[in-house]
Amino acid sequence: MNVSAEYSPGFFARFLSRLAPIKPAETAAVVASFFLFFFMWSGNFAVRPVRETVGTLIGREQLANVWMITWVVSLALIPLYGVVVARVRRSVFLPWTYGVIAAVLALIGVAMQGDQINMAASKFFYVFISVVNLFMISMFWSFLLELFDREQTKRLFGVIAAGGSAGALFGPLVSDLTVGMIGNSGVLYFGAALFVVAIFCQRLLLRLWSVRTDATTAAEDRPIGGNLFGGVTLILRSPYILGIALYVVMISTVSTLLYFEQLRLVEIAYPAVSDRTRIFARLDWIVQTLTVLSQIFLTGRIAQKFGVKALVTIAPVIMIGGFVALAFSGAFIVLAVVFVLRRALEYAFVRPGREMLWSSLDKETKYKAKNTVDVPIYRGADALSAQVDNWVIASGAGAGAVAWLGAGVAFVWATIGWWLGRRFEDQERLLAKKMIG
Repeated sequence: MNVSAEYSPGFFARFLSRLAPIKPAETAAVVASFFLFFFMWSGNFAVRPVRETVGTLIGREQLANVWMITWVVSLALIPLYGVVVARVRRSVFLPWTYGVIAAVLALIGVAMQGDQINMAASKFFYVFISVVNLFMISMFWSFLLELFDREQTKRLFGVIAAGGSAGALFGPLVSDLTVGMIGNSGVLYFGAALFVVAIFCQRLLLRLWSVRTDATTAAEDRPIGGNLFGGVTLILRSPYILGIALYVVMISTVSTLLYFEQLRLVEIAYPAVSDRTRIFARLDWIVQTLTVLSQIFLTGRIAQKFGVKALVTIAPVIMIGGFVALAFSGAFIVLAVVFVLRRALEYAFVRPGREMLWSSLDKETKYKAKNTVDVPIYRGADALSAQVDNWVIASGAGAGAVAWLGAGVAFVWATIGWWLGRRFEDQERLLAKKMIG
């Protein structure tokens, strides 16, 4: 769908069109998407430092098993998600998703109230937020792939992604500044409140979707239907979608290897639990500061000038060098730089680029196959990578061996990204020829 329509631009729309590649007629949809992503991702990243602190308390070896549980839970949720997508209209289940997350975070906040850490509630929270954050980000982009057409995704997704990055900057910054006063439970209440605001933003975006100039909204808002496990079938039938799945596996593996090394070094450097929450929050808002600037000023322009192929290969190529640097120096400052670079590059370039890869595919694929790739496949790669990391460390090979393994994975990641970007651009050229013909 193209959200552009007859429109008389005001000052704000003209200002935005100078700041980023936004046409005046697209302003309302872009701004609504930006703020939905802002509040949704603020809520997620506000509570993320608490999750990482829980990870240090669980311990590196046990956490690998918790990740296995996370993967099993994400697999179990696929048929439930399939039922929802097949039978419930998007205008109903999208806002309800944020309401459920807000309620669960508030209940966990109650369970974690006080000085003593409730480990049962903490582990439940760790698994819950690790699963739902991938579900909600996948559903967000799936809906935007309906809202904007293929050409618009290249121009606008970088700017919209900046909303998430701004939220991911705001959430942990507030957590960093307030955790000493309100504690971890207070941070969870704050995250829940942000998800409540996201409900209203989603309803506004749905209203914009419903007032388009064409008459197709009612038909498009019907339940998608189809097989509850259709996502798996769609992946196996298409080499292109299978390539996206493998690309996501490489992202997960690189992230996991860095994540476990980060937990180890933070646990050594910061004995106090509140200090750990603070340093995790600080790393988050540094990442997001870099990301939001890149997304507003660089992502859309890079996509337009160099294509999606550039977006999906920049990060893995740089990560090859990052892991080599870690292999020679395992100092916390080197890890912090590589960790910040990896996440900033992923949020600024890889995430918008990989969402663009889905833009030419049909609605069922965008919701079912995409969600299968984004959640159980991603979390399955997490679980396997965590076990591999433990095996390497247990073998006595040390952190250096993990770094060299990471460099090899990053090379494969870059190769798959280059192939996917080329396939996407080939499809674009073919589509353009058909339109001219």
